[in-house]
Amino acid sequence: MASANDTRQAPKDAADQNFDYMFKLLIIGNSSVGKTSFLFRYADDSFTSAFVSTVGIDFKVKTVYRNEKRVKLQIWDTAGQERYRTITTAYYRGAMGFLLMYDISNQESFSAVQDWATQIKTYSWDNAQVILVGNKCDLEDDRIVPTEDGKRLADELGFEFFEASAKDNINVKQVFERLVDIICEKMNESLDPSPGTTSNNHKNTALNETPTAQSNSCSC
Repeated sequence: MASANDTRQAPKDAADQNFDYMFKLLIIGNSSVGKTSFLFRYADDSFTSAFVSTVGIDFKVKTVYRNEKRVKLQIWDTAGQERYRTITTAYYRGAMGFLLMYDISNQESFSAVQDWATQIKTYSWDNAQVILVGNKCDLEDDRIVPTEDGKRLADELGFEFFEASAKDNINVKQVFERLVDIICEKMNESLDPSPGTTSNNHKNTALNETPTAQSNSCSC
């Protein structure tokens, strides 16, 4: 899996042109909510407790199979600090989906969700799909944001909701799989290829993925 700063794996995956669709996904939210750890857990199945603030933006590539279609995911990890906002919002255009993340033990990160949602609406295309993720649910003893508040806000914003933990690998894969499924569902509803979708074989065949029921609660 290649990141923007590590091209050693590029010939294997990032430069691989054998795919049916490519989806551009962004992980956004305040600094230190665990965006980078979440991406590394999904892409590399690795986790480190050391906090290193993302500078600007970085990405990884992962290929998944949905309904016998090979889908290449280009997943962008964005910096949460205000000083990088102009840089990161430039990447919103063309994104098929967003993981909007907050930290369940940090009220400020939860309070900022509405502002992040506004940015998505302002800078992305209208059909971009969003999942609200309450990360770090392994920190139950330090929880400040109740699960019910997260669900309520997600309902108000029209987003789906998961609580997850990159550290304990809870709902990480499920969140990404659900986001891909939602994008596929929206593709099926459209008669024309959606903006921001790249079909390597120039096919207009929609994906007929029917997602199985998944739990979005944290079992910490």
